[in-house]
Amino acid sequence: MRVAFYAPMKAPSHGTPSGDRRVAALYVEALQEAGHRVEIVSTFSSYDAVGDGERQAALRAQGLALAAQLQKSLRADAWLTYHVYYKAPDWLGPSISRALDIPYVIAEASFAPKRAGGPWSIGHEGSADAIRLADLLICPTQFDIPTLTSLVADRSRIIVLPPFLDPRPFDAALDDRAAHRARLAAEHGTDAAVPWIAIAAMLREGDKAASFLQLADVLRRIGDLPWQLLVAGDGPARGDIARALEGAAPGRIHMLGTLQAQEVAALYAASDICIWPAYNEAYGMAMLEAQAAGLPVISCHHRGVPDVVLDRRTGLLAPSGDIGALAQLARELLVDPPRRAQLGREARRFIAVERSLPSAALQLDRALAQVQGRRREPAIRSN
Repeated sequence: MRVAFYAPMKAPSHGTPSGDRRVAALYVEALQEAGHRVEIVSTFSSYDAVGDGERQAALRAQGLALAAQLQKSLRADAWLTYHVYYKAPDWLGPSISRALDIPYVIAEASFAPKRAGGPWSIGHEGSADAIRLADLLICPTQFDIPTLTSLVADRSRIIVLPPFLDPRPFDAALDDRAAHRARLAAEHGTDAAVPWIAIAAMLREGDKAASFLQLADVLRRIGDLPWQLLVAGDGPARGDIARALEGAAPGRIHMLGTLQAQEVAALYAASDICIWPAYNEAYGMAMLEAQAAGLPVISCHHRGVPDVVLDRRTGLLAPSGDIGALAQLARELLVDPPRRAQLGREARRFIAVERSLPSAALQLDRALAQVQGRRREPAIRSN
């Protein structure tokens, strides 16, 4: 099947690393793994960060004009848009899909009724229209389904495909765990004799910075225990975040900067535990990656996190926003190596069996086949 792929917020080929770009690329890989031919049809971004009505109107006009051009030459059997919400509506997919008479699919759509009439009203209404028109909505977690059903009466048009990744780089990294740990200890002056806490995340303002501030609070509360923190990532808030972490735990913080995917896998494989509050995150790919490398994860029970970290099976979840409980769980796991090992083994097994790229490819392939079959049914009955 020829699949036209589009990400209105950030194309998979975008130069700035982000979780959104990474997940978009994983969808492309899953489609290709299933044997489909994927074309990234546009890098046009409809994203409006600040709620500027004039900008949204201009982006809508630009998107609709681009859609009219694309539909003249595009050849596809299905259209899949990744991540549609009020800040990044899809102005291409609905009209092109109608013109070509092909299934229109959205992966990771969200709808926020509270945005109606606000500064993002154009994007809000555009996203709602796209969601209503979609032949299939693919949700990474259960969290967004209730609001989607307010727009889509037919529940069969909504399926859950949990977050996934390719576990192979993490498996390879684990095979060389000792070497990776020795190298990182030599390069960054970390103490290999104590537990390593690791996290890879963008260092930017907003929710990411809020998570790091909560992490700093957790570290302050467990300062009597031996451990080191290794942080991979970079961004405009690096200075403030580094100061907050260092202030909470002087001499124990190691900022590694931007790492490539294989280096992130090596970092997680060399470490012992992942602690990430995941403040306001939809689910958290970093925690999925940590588990692929056999790390137990400590986080909070909110939004889509329980779909990524299985409480008391692959990690431990504190009540949402309860930093004291989060610190207590960290304390329990840091002093209990056998339990860390048990949770880590189960985390790796969970990814391999339930959240792997091949598994997602199979589920995605079946979903596309079903939606194509449903569209053909009226024509078959009429004959």
